[in-house]
Amino acid sequence: MKKQQIPTLSSIFEQAADAALARVAPTPAEGEGGRIAIALSGGLDSSALLHLAHAHARAHGVALYAFHIHHGLSANADAWLAHCQQACAALGVTFEARRVELVRKDKTGTEEAARKSRYAALGALCREHGVKLLFTAHHQDDQAETVLLQLLRGSGPAGLSGMDAANAAPELLANPEVVMVRPLLPASRKQLAAYVAGHGIAYINDESNDDPRFARNALRHKVMPALAEAFPGFQERFARSAQHAQSAQRLLTELAQQDLAMCLDGDCLVIAKLRTLSTDRSYNLLRHWFGTRNLRMPSAAWLSEMLTQLLEARDGAQLLVTHPDCHVRRHRDRLHLTPKLADLEGTREDEFDQTPGTAFVWNGEGELAFPAYGGVLYFDVLGADAGAGLDPEWLRGRPLVIEFRKGGERLKPAHNRPTRGLKYHYQALGIPAWERGRLPLVRADKQMLFAAGIGMDCNQLGEGAGRITLRWRSAED
Repeated sequence: MKKQQIPTLSSIFEQAADAALARVAPTPAEGEGGRIAIALSGGLDSSALLHLAHAHARAHGVALYAFHIHHGLSANADAWLAHCQQACAALGVTFEARRVELVRKDKTGTEEAARKSRYAALGALCREHGVKLLFTAHHQDDQAETVLLQLLRGSGPAGLSGMDAANAAPELLANPEVVMVRPLLPASRKQLAAYVAGHGIAYINDESNDDPRFARNALRHKVMPALAEAFPGFQERFARSAQHAQSAQRLLTELAQQDLAMCLDGDCLVIAKLRTLSTDRSYNLLRHWFGTRNLRMPSAAWLSEMLTQLLEARDGAQLLVTHPDCHVRRHRDRLHLTPKLADLEGTREDEFDQTPGTAFVWNGEGELAFPAYGGVLYFDVLGADAGAGLDPEWLRGRPLVIEFRKGGERLKPAHNRPTRGLKYHYQALGIPAWERGRLPLVRADKQMLFAAGIGMDCNQLGEGAGRITLRWRSAED
């Protein structure tokens, strides 16, 4: 039996690069070979990536770009930028740097802020240069660190999946067209170090990588060496575990997609159908639903409490659960995700002025903005045979008031329909309670003229061209 040949770093890169380029067909503007970019910090890993990518690009007619992000967090940042620029100039690789400014926080906060700003800047550079493939230098040791970090955080299969060999990350890169490729993920850092030493490649050392106050550095310098001594080759086994977790997560995603299709009604979930699922399937579905809405993933404890409240609340309860990114509400046996909206000034009465609402006068304008009520009131002019409206001469110059509902208001929508309370109209139209409080009313003295979400009161309406109807448009629409 032939001894299995260990793949070289070059062959690992070639295989991944070919697969990535086949995934994204080049456009005529990109040239026959296409375009790729690498994220270049100047450290050992990305310096190896630069030389591997350069050799591949030259052999296959690929346009290669190297992007460097200058965070300004180190006194050596300018020297690192100069090093990367010189390294690319020596190889004839197109180089561009982008400076980003960070708000200084504690160590953990700075690390996360730097990561987010770095990837957003890389995504912007890819957009500017028409690049759809961004290569990073993540390797097998990075994957092992990621899996261990996620395990320490108590993550589920999604977190324990680690990093994909290639994936789109629009929320990270702020660029939906870019695929992030990690061609060196099967390779160990030892292989990269040997490649750099063997080719005499110069690189820089970021002193922050030695700071044990960063969680990843603490693992790298304290935990990983102990694991390597007790369990040689553990990185490869961690990588296999990540692949198993990825497979499990794909199955969970498929199941969640099926359950979501069953439970979804427009933008809402049908609670009666959600009740038919086991608790684990409900959690899986809700996590997937949050993901499709680009919302932060809730903790297991929060998810459990939310599901308990939603399923056990009495029928008709106007349930509200607060998520960091939204509100979770129950209405008419439907589960809604609604945005967190700022308070409107119109909901607060001035303590010295007990007159409710805001007085105004219409002088023929097509629209009037009311920021305190969160929108614009339109005055639409009717054409011939277009229906009933207000007499403009009656309306012009008359003292009017815009306000939010206080309770007890009534409206008659048509002469052949009874006068009803606004609550009745809202319920008949299916307008949820949380929206009603942000829908203003317009009246003249005590006479109701218009209620946003419902329409005009018929008592002051008449037929004829040139008459006026009111229309409300929220700034949130």
